[in-house]
Amino acid sequence: MTEDMIPVHERDPMPFECCSENPCFNDCCRDLNQALTPYDILRLKRNLGISSQVFLKRYTSFHFGPNSGLPIVAFKLDPATGYECPFVTPKGCSVYADRPGSCRLYPLARAIAMDRETKEINEYFALIEEPHCKGFGKKTNLTVREWMDGQEVALHNLHNDKLMELISLKNRILPGKLDGAQSDQVYLALYDLDEFRYRIFERGILKNFNLADSRLQTLKIDDEALMDFGIAWVKNMLFGIELYIKE
Repeated sequence: MTEDMIPVHERDPMPFECCSENPCFNDCCRDLNQALTPYDILRLKRNLGISSQVFLKRYTSFHFGPNSGLPIVAFKLDPATGYECPFVTPKGCSVYADRPGSCRLYPLARAIAMDRETKEINEYFALIEEPHCKGFGKKTNLTVREWMDGQEVALHNLHNDKLMELISLKNRILPGKLDGAQSDQVYLALYDLDEFRYRIFERGILKNFNLADSRLQTLKIDDEALMDFGIAWVKNMLFGIELYIKE
């Protein structure tokens, strides 16, 4: 935890409000270096009405983690715009309803710890007080939890925690770098969902798994189900964990 992070509990008051009247409005959307999760990309590409492949090519860049070899996807940096988010406008975020989970949480930082036996997730929070942000010190009569509820971040956390579990498994079971082919498969299944779906139904990459027709039909029409399946497929590919998807 850094010096500008103040630990808080979910029942503590949330002395923060972001609004267009703040003199720093939109500043946090500039000079941006923001990683995106699979669920962030799913929501954004659906908001824009484009495929995951188009979204990834147009708006993002990626590299592989130097220690894990896992793909890290972030907004493409453009010095011509001052490294600002591609979706920020003078009036605010143009994709606000589907903004990434980290945008919803800011200025909160969230960490989780999972009990290996019970699978219960414990959450830990801290406030990030950065000099440019002028939203602090305002009385909102909201607790940290109530403020998060207002940001509608719970669904993002639910899906993003599945990614964190995968990363934890990778670090514990298969430490070190992945090879190039494995890294490419992880990128495909987690981030490029439309291409992953194409390869399932047009290239037959699941022909050896003998999935029921009802399950395949779900993957054909349900993005969230496909995203969860992608994580399960990666676990099978990397760790040999039995492939499972809900009916």
